[in-house]
Amino acid sequence: MRIATLYSHLNGLEFLKVHKRKLWKEITDVIEGLDASACRTKVSKEARTKDKVFYSPIDMNAAMSGSFKGHGWGEQRTSYWVTSDAKLIRKTMQLSAAEQKAEIERAGLQPIYSYNQTDFVKERVAVEVQFGKYSFVAYDLFVKHMAFYVGDVIDVGIEILPMKELQSEMSSGVAYYEGELYNLIREGRGVPAVPLVLVGVAP
Repeated sequence: MRIATLYSHLNGLEFLKVHKRKLWKEITDVIEGLDASACRTKVSKEARTKDKVFYSPIDMNAAMSGSFKGHGWGEQRTSYWVTSDAKLIRKTMQLSAAEQKAEIERAGLQPIYSYNQTDFVKERVAVEVQFGKYSFVAYDLFVKHMAFYVGDVIDVGIEILPMKELQSEMSSGVAYYEGELYNLIREGRGVPAVPLVLVGVAP
C-alpha cells in the first residue's frame, strides 16, 4: 500500500517531522508494508456487483493493527465525568477526571462516567485507521482526537483513510479521503482545535 497524499491541519505533519521523526517513519513503514492485494477477499453478494471481489475493510484493519502493535503502539483510554449542566461542563473540562467528579458532586449533580478509546497511541501521538462508515471519521476527528488532546494525552492525531480509488473497490458506505478532507476544511482553519494529519492511502 502507498501513501497517495497528506493534509496537515494546524501543523500536525510539521510537528511530527520535527519532533517525532521516528514515529512518523514507523507509521509510513506500517502503511507501505501492507500488502493490499492479500486483503482483496470480500466477495460481493449485492445484485449489481455479485461475485466481484473487493478489498475487505476487516482484513485491512487487521493487517494494519497487527503491524502497529508489532511496533509497540497500543490502545489507550482517556476518562472524564459529564453532567447535564453546560456551564459546569465548561468549568470542569480542563480538570483531571477526579477533580471533575468532585466538582460535579459539589454542585449537587450526578456525575456520569465516560471515556474515549484510541487503538494506537505511542509517545503522545494517536493513530486511527478508518476503513469504516462515514460517521466514524467525524467522531474520530471532532471527539476522539480532541478528547485526547484536551486531556493532554497527545500532541497530534493521525487519521488514515482510503483514497476514492481504493474506496470504490471496497464495500459500500466506507469513508474516503477526498470527502473527509472537504468536510474538515469546510469547518474552518482552526476547527477542530487539535493538530491532525489526514493520510490518504491507495493500493
